[in-house]
Amino acid sequence: MRGWAWLAAALIAGPVGAQGPFEEPAVVTTHRFAPRAFDYRAEAGRIAIRDAETGTPRAHMFYVAYSRPRAPGAPPRPVMFVWNGGPGAPSTTLQFEFAGPRRIEGARMVDNAETLLTHADLVFVDMVGSGFSRLARAEEAPAFYGTIPDTRAFAEFVRAWRVTHDAGDAPTYLMGESFGSARAGQVAYLLAQAGAPVAGLVLVSGGLGLPDATPAALAHALHVVDLAATVRAIGKGAGEDDAAVEDWARRVYAPALDRAATLPAAERAAVIARLAASTAMPRAAIDARTLRFTPRAWLEATNPGGPPRNAYDMRLTAEPVVDEGAMVRELRGPLGYRTSLPYWGVEPSDTGFSPDGSFPEGAGARWNWATQKMTPQEVQAEYRRAAAAGDGPPRLGPPPPGTAEAMRAAPALRVLVATGLYDSYSSCAANRERVARLPADLAPRVTFRCYRGGHMMYRDAPARRALSNDVAALIAAGE
Repeated sequence: MRGWAWLAAALIAGPVGAQGPFEEPAVVTTHRFAPRAFDYRAEAGRIAIRDAETGTPRAHMFYVAYSRPRAPGAPPRPVMFVWNGGPGAPSTTLQFEFAGPRRIEGARMVDNAETLLTHADLVFVDMVGSGFSRLARAEEAPAFYGTIPDTRAFAEFVRAWRVTHDAGDAPTYLMGESFGSARAGQVAYLLAQAGAPVAGLVLVSGGLGLPDATPAALAHALHVVDLAATVRAIGKGAGEDDAAVEDWARRVYAPALDRAATLPAAERAAVIARLAASTAMPRAAIDARTLRFTPRAWLEATNPGGPPRNAYDMRLTAEPVVDEGAMVRELRGPLGYRTSLPYWGVEPSDTGFSPDGSFPEGAGARWNWATQKMTPQEVQAEYRRAAAAGDGPPRLGPPPPGTAEAMRAAPALRVLVATGLYDSYSSCAANRERVARLPADLAPRVTFRCYRGGHMMYRDAPARRALSNDVAALIAAGE
C-alpha cells in the first residue's frame, strides 16, 4: 500500500513547467444548444504526459472538453472525465452516443437531449494508442500499454488537465465504460491517495472494483435471470417473469450447482430441463456433469444455422451499424481539430508514414494485463482459461486498488453502477446481489441500476434517458 501512496503523490506533484508553452495549443469553438437555449464552449486538444524528472513528453492524450459559462462569483461547475475501455477504444462512443452535447442519429449529428453537459462540464479522453492519442516515441509502448501504467497515465491526465484549466476546486467525477470502469476506480484511488479525491464514479458495463461476498454458485445461477429476460425479449422464452426465474435460481439451481457431483439423476434431469426452458439453451449443450454452460456457448447455441448472437447485446445477431465516420468528421469539422493523424479505433491504423511499409499492432493486441510477476506458463494458462470461458480479459494477478479502496480513502465518494440487462459480459441480477452484500461502510454510497439495453445500453432511447437521469442524481447528491 505504501508503494501506491508514493506513486499517487508523485503523480500529483508533476513536473515544474507543465503549463503554458509546454502544452500544444487547443482549438476552442463556441456552440449553441438549441433544445435548452444555452451556449457552450468546446475545446479539443492534447495534453502531454511528461516524465516527472525531465519534463519530457512520453505521450500525448487527446481530449474534447465541453463547458458552460458560469456567473461571476458562482461556485465552479462539476467536471466529469469520461473514457471508454477496450483497451484500445477511444471515447467517441460515450461522447457521441450518450453524454456529449451532440449525438449521432443515423448519419447525422443532432443536439442530444440527454447530454450530461446540463449537469457538469465534460472532458472526453482517449487512452494512449487510441483516437488521436499517441506515444511520443515507439519505445514508450511498455510505459502505457498495460493495466498498471495505463492507470497512472489517466491519473496524470486528470491532474494535468485540472492544473492547466484552473479547475482544482471543481467537484470531479469519473465515468468509465467496460474496461474503463475498472480504470475509473483505480484512478480515483490514486487521486484520493494524492490528496485530490473525486466526488463520484459512474461505472458502466464493466469491473466494479467492489468486494464480492456472493457465493460462487449463486453468482453463476443468477446469470440465468438475465438470459431468461433476453430470450423473452427475442420471443423464445418460457414466459416466466424475472421474479419467478430468480426464485428458482436461488432455491433450486444454486444449491444444485453446489451438489452437482452427487445430485440424483432425477434432480439433475429436472434442473437441466428447467434451465433449458428458461434460457433457450439446448439440453444437449448443457454440461450434464457440472450443470453449466459458458456465455460463449449460449451465444453460439441459441441462433442455430446463423451467426452467434452479439456478445454486447444478446438480443442481436449482428453488430449495429453506427456511422463512426460522422463522429470523426465532427472532431475535424465543427470542433475544429485539424490533423492528418488517423483516429485510431475508427480510421485505419495502417495510415501514415512507415519507412518499411509495416505498421504496429494496436494497443489492445500488445496489452500487458499482468499486475504482478508471472511465469510465461502461468500467463498462457490464464489466456487459455479466459478464451475457453468467454468471460472477458485474462486475470494475471490481483486487481490494483480500485473503487472500494478509493471510497475508503475518500468518505464522500459516491458510486453509480450501471449494467445492461442484455450484456453477455455482465449480469444485472449478479451485480444487484453483489451490491446488496456490500459492507456497511460502502453500501449506502453505492447505487445500482439495471437498464434494458446491452453493453452500450444508451443505444436504447429509454435506457439512455434513465442513465442520464441517474448520473444527474449522482451529481446532485454531491452538491
